[in-house]
Amino acid sequence: MTAEAFVYDAIRTPRARVRRDGGTLAGVPSYDLLAQVLVELTRRGLPAKVVDDVVMGVSTTVGEQAGDLARVAVMRAGWPDETPAGVVSRLCCSGLDAIASGAAQVRTGMAGAVVVGGAESMSRTPMMADRPAFALDDDLGDATGFVTIGVSADATAAKHGFTRAELDAWAVRSHARAAAADWRCVVPVTSGGETLLERDEGARDGVTAESLAALPALFADDPLWSRVEERFAGFVRPAGGLHTVATAPQMCDGASAALLGSADLEQTLGRAPIGRIVAWAHAAVRSPGLDGTITAARTALSRAGIEADDLVVAEVNESFSVTPLLVARELGLGDDVINVQGGAVAVGHPLGASGGMLLAHAMELLGRRGGGHGLLVIPGALGVATAVVVEGFAQEDALPGGGA
Repeated sequence: MTAEAFVYDAIRTPRARVRRDGGTLAGVPSYDLLAQVLVELTRRGLPAKVVDDVVMGVSTTVGEQAGDLARVAVMRAGWPDETPAGVVSRLCCSGLDAIASGAAQVRTGMAGAVVVGGAESMSRTPMMADRPAFALDDDLGDATGFVTIGVSADATAAKHGFTRAELDAWAVRSHARAAAADWRCVVPVTSGGETLLERDEGARDGVTAESLAALPALFADDPLWSRVEERFAGFVRPAGGLHTVATAPQMCDGASAALLGSADLEQTLGRAPIGRIVAWAHAAVRSPGLDGTITAARTALSRAGIEADDLVVAEVNESFSVTPLLVARELGLGDDVINVQGGAVAVGHPLGASGGMLLAHAMELLGRRGGGHGLLVIPGALGVATAVVVEGFAQEDALPGGGA
C-alpha cells in the first residue's frame, strides 16, 4: 500500500539578481544560502534529528557547488552528523527532481521525513561553468542538438506560433504581478548578523509593452541556428529574433527547502501538514525544443487523476516567456491560475533552487485560496522537462509561523 507524502513546510530565500559589479548575495556561497533555509526549518519546529534524508537540486555541480552541496549545507547548519544528504542534477529541473525523489522515499515507506529543495549561486558559479562536453565538442553538440538556451526558447516560440508582442506582453504581466507580490514563504538572508536581503529583486513597476518593444532580440544571429534547422523538418527561423533581455529569465542566486513526511510526522511536529505531493512526471522532447513541459504536465495530471480544469494554481517556471504562454494555451489555464504573483522573467531563475521555490509558492497560494490542486512545471536544456502535481490544504496562515 502506497503511503502519502505530505508537505509540512516550504520556504525559500529571496531571489537576488546577478550583477557584473557583484550582486546583493554574491558574497554568500550557495551552501550558506541552503544552510540558512535549513536553520529556518528548525526554528519553525523541525527537530533535525528526525530527518531521514536531505535531497537537494543543483544544476551546475562544479567548484563551490560540487562535492555534495547538500551534505555541506547540513553540516554548515549544525544538523546532526548522522543526517544523510545528497544532490540530484537534472539541469533546470533539478529542484523538482529533488521533490519527486524525496516524495518517492516517503511514499514507499523508506523514510518518514525528507527535506528537499535546492540551491544555486549564479553569481559565484555561473551557468555552464562546468563546461559540459555537449557544449564544447562539436560532434557531440551536433548529435544532441545542443544550442544556447535562448535559441531553444526562440525556436520553441516560433514552432508554436508565438509573436514577439505576445512574449513582451507576458513580461509586462510578470513584472507587474511580481512587483505587487506578497510572499510569506520568503526568509531573509543574513551574514554576520546583518540582513542582506528580505525581498526578491528585479521586478519593476511601470514596465510597458512600448518600452520592451524597443529592446533588441538577443539570439537572432546565433550561429547554432543551423542545428535547429537540421533537427526540425520544415522549421522556419524567426526573422529578427523573438526573445529579449526582458523576456529571458533573470540570472539570480537563491535557495529553497521543504519538509516532506509521512502521516506520523504530524504527531512529532505537533502540527498538521499544509499539503501533499500527489504525482509527478519527467519528460523529454527532441532537443533543442523546450516544449517537453506539455507532455510532463499532462502525464503528471493523468497520474494524479485530475484535469487541468481542476487546478487552482499553476506555478510554471518562466524559462523565457514562451514557457508559461505555451503551458497556459495547451492546458487552457486561466489568468487567475498561472503565475499569479509573477515569475522568473521579472525576478529570476536560480536553476537548482527554482523547483523548491515553485513548491513554496503553490503551497502558500493554495492555502490562501482554501486548498485544492496545483501544478509545478519546469523545462530544461537538451529537451528535458519535469512536472509535479500537489494538493494544498486550507490554512489561516500561508505557512506555519508565516504571519497573518
